[in-house]
Amino acid sequence: MAKKVLIVDDDPIIVKYLKNVLEDNGYESCSASNGKEAYEVLKAEKPDMITLDLEMPEEWGTRFFRKITKEDEYKDIPALVISGLPGRHLALKNVVGSMSKPFDPDKVIAVIRKTIGDPK
Repeated sequence: MAKKVLIVDDDPIIVKYLKNVLEDNGYESCSASNGKEAYEVLKAEKPDMITLDLEMPEEWGTRFFRKITKEDEYKDIPALVISGLPGRHLALKNVVGSMSKPFDPDKVIAVIRKTIGDPK
């Protein structure tokens, strides 16, 4: 089974683009449009990694990430922050990286591959 990445972003265009980039590189994906939804998807899908926007409606990515890092089952899932929010690198500790929007898809894949390995 291919490794799976949870895309957490409220912009459907970004989600679709990331899904295509991941699938083109052999990874599976699932998505959520805010932190509350992301928690439900996380429990159901059990992804290997998360790409995380910070500023979203209902629940921001920062709150979602802090919540999951307190739970033994999810605390070791790596996250890559992809956000247009200034100062995004200051928002969370223990993420594997941080990128600005617009982002380079090759760099996203490089971080994912370095973090969780090849898709299969």
